[in-house]
Amino acid sequence: MTKAIPQIKKYMVTQPRFVEKDQSLYEAATLMQKEGFRHLPVLYNGQIEGVLSMTDVNLVTALKGSDISKMKVMDAYTPNPLTVTPETLVDEVCRSMAQQKLGCVLVKDNEHLVGIFTWIDALNAMDELLHTRLK
Repeated sequence: MTKAIPQIKKYMVTQPRFVEKDQSLYEAATLMQKEGFRHLPVLYNGQIEGVLSMTDVNLVTALKGSDISKMKVMDAYTPNPLTVTPETLVDEVCRSMAQQKLGCVLVKDNEHLVGIFTWIDALNAMDELLHTRLK
């Protein structure tokens, strides 16, 4: 008998830090560097708007003449992120992330952000699953 595939809520980061889309890009980038985040959910009036990644920040800062201290998160973030519910199965989420080449997905419940699942979380899940199910 095979074991059931776990839901994403087992591996997601709950209560993730987030930024507002009208927040200073410099403040968001500083938070990301300080806390070691590669992705931050972007909200507006409590609703999920997008994801700000370090790749987004690095791309904007590489542009000649850009000054992130004068920019807003909305100038750099990626809108319309992939969202899933806490009950979505891990394999489905990982498949979608691989197919779409995503670094993270946001987890929402009743239209509210409740978690984030990154490719690092996916690797940790794979490590756990391989060690507990293949022995």
